[in-house]
Amino acid sequence: MRVSALSTAAALVVATLAAGAVPATADTSAGPLLVVPLDAGNGLHHSTGSVAYERVDGAANAVRIVSVHVTGGDRDCAWLDWNDPHSPTGWSSLTSEPSCGGTGLGEYPDRIVKAPVGHPLKVRLAAYHSDSAEVKHKDIEKL
Repeated sequence: MRVSALSTAAALVVATLAAGAVPATADTSAGPLLVVPLDAGNGLHHSTGSVAYERVDGAANAVRIVSVHVTGGDRDCAWLDWNDPHSPTGWSSLTSEPSCGGTGLGEYPDRIVKAPVGHPLKVRLAAYHSDSAEVKHKDIEKL
């Protein structure tokens, strides 16, 4: 009986590890993976994006950014940003580079962003026309 129970336990551990589970730490998620869709512009200037995140357990105003996906419009370049209270512009990029000309970009930063209590965390899809440095189309959503 003990051998079969040990085999069952070993099989469970192997299956859990194979599924990518990691041991719990102080900054583990406090809930399910959440996804915020973002959409801005029309026609050749239509850009889309999404941010997958989870709340950080034990932190008052922090989330772990799990993945970001952005596709700039055919005539645009698009970034995904978060409203960083420490940035001079108020926004910091979640992507390492823009997505331009209809190409898609997906990244998995596994990055924690946090802000003081009372500062609502938000993400922004910001699209620029190829001939301008000014944000022409945007979508902002609360995390």
